[in-house]
Amino acid sequence: MTPNRIFLVGPMGAGKTTVGRRLAQLTGYRFIDSDHEIERRAGVDIPYIFEKEGEAGFRLREKRVIDELTLEDGIVLATGGGAILDPENRQALKSRGCVAYLHASVDEQLRRTRYGTHRPLLQTADPAARLTALMEQREPLYRETADIVVETGRRFPKAVASQICLALQQHESALASHPPLFLSDH
Repeated sequence: MTPNRIFLVGPMGAGKTTVGRRLAQLTGYRFIDSDHEIERRAGVDIPYIFEKEGEAGFRLREKRVIDELTLEDGIVLATGGGAILDPENRQALKSRGCVAYLHASVDEQLRRTRYGTHRPLLQTADPAARLTALMEQREPLYRETADIVVETGRRFPKAVASQICLALQQHESALASHPPLFLSDH
């Protein structure tokens, strides 16, 4: 059995959208990308939101979308790379579904994002330094939030999605056979 809410976290370029679509096909769930949902609701793209509202304005929009979407059943949700920065987002993700952290090295992120122009945080003279700094800040938060960690590397998205399905099934079985331990003061 696979949980009915699967949330993907990880850095830009880890493959959350591509793997998420494959995972949705495998599970029969609906795929949602939180960044695309933000753009749909705003009627403009994320670079425009960053330009007009700054990162803080974007993060506020992201928080509202994640709060709503994490309550929907039968979904695979790909979150933006910085969604885990907000403690309330981390709590919503962790408490409302199973979280898979798609890990990709900085070199792999660079390879995958080098031609994109739609990533405001990479519009800098040194994208490698920016990605390294972002990973140093965010890596502990991805791991703290995740139920499982999957290395994406140069693997095919279908193989990564299959591995996530298997890992989530094993995770659910472990939870079912070992209910949570409740400690008492007495």
